Amino acid sequence: MARVTADSEQIDHAEPPHKRPVSSESALSAAFLVLNQIGTRALTFAVNQLLLRYLSPKTYGVATQLELFSVSILYFSRESLRVALQRQHGDDDSEKAEHVGGRGPENDHRRSALGHGTTRRIQEVVNISHIAFGLGVPLTAFFAWLYLRSANSVVLATAHLHSSLYIYALATLLELLIEPAFAVAKQQMLDGTRVWAEFRASLTKCLVTCATAIWASRTGRDVGVLPFAMGQLSYAVVLNLVYVWNIVPICTRNGASLLSKTINPNNMYFLSRFSRPLITIAATFYGQAIFNQILTSGDSYLIAALATLPAQGAYALASNYGGLLARMLFQPIEEASRSLFGRLPTKDSPPTKSTNRIVQQAVAHLTNTLHFYSLLSLFAISLGPPLSPPLLRTLAGARWTVTEAPAVLAAYCYLIPLLAINGILEAFVSAVATPAQIRAQSSWKMAQLCAFAGTSFIALKIAYMDAPGLVVANAVTMISRIAWSWGFVQRYLGATAGGGGVMGLKVSEMVPSVWSLAVGAAARGCLSFTLDHGADVGVGELVQSAVTVAAYVVGVMFFERHFLISMIPEAAVDRLPILQYVTGTRKDADEKKSATDL
Repeated sequence: MARVTADSEQIDHAEPPHKRPVSSESALSAAFLVLNQIGTRALTFAVNQLLLRYLSPKTYGVATQLELFSVSILYFSRESLRVALQRQHGDDDSEKAEHVGGRGPENDHRRSALGHGTTRRIQEVVNISHIAFGLGVPLTAFFAWLYLRSANSVVLATAHLHSSLYIYALATLLELLIEPAFAVAKQQMLDGTRVWAEFRASLTKCLVTCATAIWASRTGRDVGVLPFAMGQLSYAVVLNLVYVWNIVPICTRNGASLLSKTINPNNMYFLSRFSRPLITIAATFYGQAIFNQILTSGDSYLIAALATLPAQGAYALASNYGGLLARMLFQPIEEASRSLFGRLPTKDSPPTKSTNRIVQQAVAHLTNTLHFYSLLSLFAISLGPPLSPPLLRTLAGARWTVTEAPAVLAAYCYLIPLLAINGILEAFVSAVATPAQIRAQSSWKMAQLCAFAGTSFIALKIAYMDAPGLVVANAVTMISRIAWSWGFVQRYLGATAGGGGVMGLKVSEMVPSVWSLAVGAAARGCLSFTLDHGADVGVGELVQSAVTVAAYVVGVMFFERHFLISMIPEAAVDRLPILQYVTGTRKDADEKKSATDL
């Protein structure tokens, strides 16, 4: 049997490329992933708008249940392993941040040829990632049995339900099968490979889903949710093909394999394959992952159990629109931020100039991110509720405006700030917390779970708030999670300061200016007055609304100009002359040159 030893490394003696600061690399990676998310989500969004013209709320409700079935299996199978692997650093971790010749799959191959990561480190993440598929097989069987057993007669009467469920199960297992390749791509920072795999798979999924639905509509066939199942299967197949094509050569050049192989027969490895420290961390995170999934998707589980299918479809539509910003922007930023937060020292580490510098970078990054989130949240709260009914009528059609979707979408706009703040704070916690602190957080989340269940029961059964009540329950839970994470971050920064000038987070540096808040309130008032007829608005009202929104955006950009200018990457300023005038660097350079000439 093949064996990988600790000293089996590739060594390159070429001169290393120009080094980029960790914070700049994190920002560049975040921007790259954000662009990918925007592209794929925009494509999915456009296709969904077409599908909504062919689907009833009932069918969309069943499709949402099957999507929840797949997401639950994926989360319980791989999430804790992914978080644990974020704490696995290569021997040359600083060099992995270097880039040669830009980004993209072809440049990923060039960078891998420089010997990024040892064979042992690559094989460690591959072996651990295979556990995801091992967990996924019994979980898939269990969830499929549970779904068919608990589904009501209306759901079971949906055309091709059983076939669609089994296709979803197969697609989910195929996604878990490629988890080792994904782990290698993430460890080696092969963002180009990850982006192209996700984009091509999403494009194929959209085309297959749309083509199947249109074909069924034109031929008069009732295929139920089969188009969604076929799209999901095509997504998994393309994802496997792209990752295998790009990652297998990288593993081969580094003497590793995408199959599970023995590493070292010592006490550090279970069965000579699985790193004991990584397994311990993953096991610690697994309990927390259960609570996270229930808290994050608890509203989906509740509405699937308590609401009618048309109500489920309306809620799913509204939450998809409301969560579009979170999926496109917040998640990639959180993922990239973990790379920076993962380099932070533990609170017991003695402070040094190097550790203080890293902590200062993390504090600045976290402060700027929360400030940026606050501006986006201001737009969501000011513009979202009054614009929800007419936008929903335009995008989804008139039949969706008579459901609960407009009310749920308006309520979801108030949840967006809480989702953003909680996501980045928990990214910080997951990167630096010790196993004992993670267990303490899990205990706190148990209390939050009880609070969520109680709030949901009151909202649904006592107050009869229906789907909007689930948004309220989510908000109560998010506030509780934010409170714990905020306290953790402040305690951590206080313990690691060590007199090095590192301060805690300051709320005053994260909120919009008073003038931005005033402009937001004025825009909200104008839109509410203009759109007082709800979804039934004319061209004149829409033009007035567009002018209001444009003036609002310009006003916020003016009052927040100093912050926005500070967020422009230096690399972009160097390449684009217009940004040099915007930031004032060209003016400073010209004045300095004039003084030198004199």
